[in-house]
Amino acid sequence: MTTATPTVGAGVQATGATTRAGRVRKRLNTRWATLVSVVIALLWTIPTFGLFISSVRPEDQIKTTGWWTFFRDPQFTLENYQEVLFGNSSSSGQLASYFINSLAITIPSVLFPTAFAAMAAYALAWINFKGRDWLYIAIFALQIVPLQMALVPLLKFFSTGVTVAGVQVLPAWDLVDEQKFAQVWFAHTCFALPFAVFLLHNFISQLPGDLMEAARVDGATHPKIFRTIVLPLITPALAAYGIFQFLWVWNDLLVALIFAGGRSETAPLTVRLAELAGTRGNEWQRLTAGAFVSIVVPLIVFLSLQRFFVRGLLAGSVKG
Repeated sequence: MTTATPTVGAGVQATGATTRAGRVRKRLNTRWATLVSVVIALLWTIPTFGLFISSVRPEDQIKTTGWWTFFRDPQFTLENYQEVLFGNSSSSGQLASYFINSLAITIPSVLFPTAFAAMAAYALAWINFKGRDWLYIAIFALQIVPLQMALVPLLKFFSTGVTVAGVQVLPAWDLVDEQKFAQVWFAHTCFALPFAVFLLHNFISQLPGDLMEAARVDGATHPKIFRTIVLPLITPALAAYGIFQFLWVWNDLLVALIFAGGRSETAPLTVRLAELAGTRGNEWQRLTAGAFVSIVVPLIVFLSLQRFFVRGLLAGSVKG
C-alpha cells in the first residue's frame, strides 16, 4: 500500500474555504441573526421548561391546571422524582436501575463506532489500496438501508450463528442477562458505521496534504500520523458525531428492546418509560418526572460538547 498524495489545487481550496468561513461568520454576527437565534432558542426551550415545572408540581395541581399557573399559585414537591426513581411498587417508575442500563448501553455504543469509523476514514482518505474507491462507495450506499430490514437477520445471527452448506461457521452467541448488552453494542455499531465513516472521511480527506507529507518525511508511520496529527485535528468532528450517536442510542427503544429484552436487568430507560406511559397513562406527574430524568443526560452531553459541536458543523460547511 502507498500513501495518497495531496490533491492538485489544495492551496486554492484552502483559500476559498477561508473566504467562505469569513462570509459565514459575518452573516451570523448581524443583529437580525442574533434576534432570530434568541427567538428560536426561547421557542425551543419553552416545552422543556414546562415539562420541568410540571414534574415538580403536586399531583392534584398537575391534573387540574396547566403548568403556566404555577407562577400564580406556586406549589413545589420532589415526591414525583422520589416515586419515579426509587419507588418500591411495580406501578412506580423505578427508573434508577434502568438509568444505569441506559448508560451501560449508550457509552460503548458511542465509543465503538467512533473509534472504528475514525480509523476506517483515515485509511480510505490517505492510504492507497486496490478497490479503495469502490469500498467507500459501498459504505456510502449502506446508509440508505433501513435498520429495520437488518433486525431479523441480525437477531437470527445472534440466536443461531452462521451456517454455510450445513457447516457451522460461527456459533450462536447464547448470551444471558447482562451479557446481552454486547448484542446491543454490536447492533448499534453496525448501524452507525456507514454514516460515521462517511462523515469523518469528509473531514480527514480535507486535512492539508503538506502536513501528512512532512510527517512521512520525518519517518512517521500511518499509526503515528493518525494518533498524533489526525486525531487532534478532527476532535470537533468526533465530538459532533459523538453527540448525534449519543442522542440516537439514548433515545432508542426498538434496538434495545429487541436485542437486550424487556427485563429490568438489561432494559434501558426508554423501555420503562414506554411501560409507564402505557400502564399509568393518567399519572401525569410520574410521566413528566420520568421524561425529564431521561433528558437530563443528553442535555449535559450536548452542553458540555457544544463548542466542539459548533466547530465541527462550521468546519464541515466551509470545506472545499
